[in-house]
Amino acid sequence: MARPTLPCVTEPFRIAGLSLDCADPDALARFYLDLLGGHTLWNKERSAAIRIPSGLAVIAQRIPDYKPPVWPGSSIVHLDLAADDDLDACEQRALALGAVPAPTQPGDRWRVLLDPAGHPFCITTAQLPD
Repeated sequence: MARPTLPCVTEPFRIAGLSLDCADPDALARFYLDLLGGHTLWNKERSAAIRIPSGLAVIAQRIPDYKPPVWPGSSIVHLDLAADDDLDACEQRALALGAVPAPTQPGDRWRVLLDPAGHPFCITTAQLPD
């Protein structure tokens, strides 16, 4: 039997969104809205989403019996956020919004924080090449 022909994809895929599992979608979406800016796309019982200024949608989705990831531990996808030159002030802002410091820190140019659902994210003064 012949395999079905699929349409040709001539362009690279674009990331439509980043989904984060959690117990409380409203609280997690509000945290990232306050941290990253943007606007609310929707807020429902099972999920809430925001669009941040870069265009990316961040979706918080309710998972029954949610358990946060372990940092450091198994392989985890996490956000790296650019901070201005005052890393301490940027960290304090994130903490004031509800983040908590991760127990293990990698060095002076990075801070690993945990969002309200326990997902790790980093803030850094390191500059990535264009």
